Amino acid sequence: MTDKPSPTYSERRHVSPSEGLLQLPTPNGNRFITLFEHGSLAVEIYAPRGVDPQTPHARDEAYVVVQGSGYFVSSEGRHPFSAGDFLFAAAGEDHRFEDFTDDLVVWVIFYGPDGGEKNANDAS
Repeated sequence: MTDKPSPTYSERRHVSPSEGLLQLPTPNGNRFITLFEHGSLAVEIYAPRGVDPQTPHARDEAYVVVQGSGYFVSSEGRHPFSAGDFLFAAAGEDHRFEDFTDDLVVWVIFYGPDGGEKNANDAS
């Protein structure tokens, strides 16, 4: 039996939050890391500490809260969140986490074209 090299993120079918957390912060200080990619789909673990410095993204973005709680601020307002919640930010939308606990960890799911799916569908 020969050892197979570790699969690349695009070949894997299972990832866990702990895999990403072991790699954070990255050598350049980032509090997120990509764990899976396939087509337009990119899945990250994000674990901000203190302040969430996000700026709007070019693609639609979904979050699933792994642990922690706080407030999610977007064009829809300021809403409390906790573990298990789903959050969404459309492409280009200002959004951020505020007043969150020190243990906040979220799955981040980017997908679709630049400008978001709604804008792509409006063009047809």
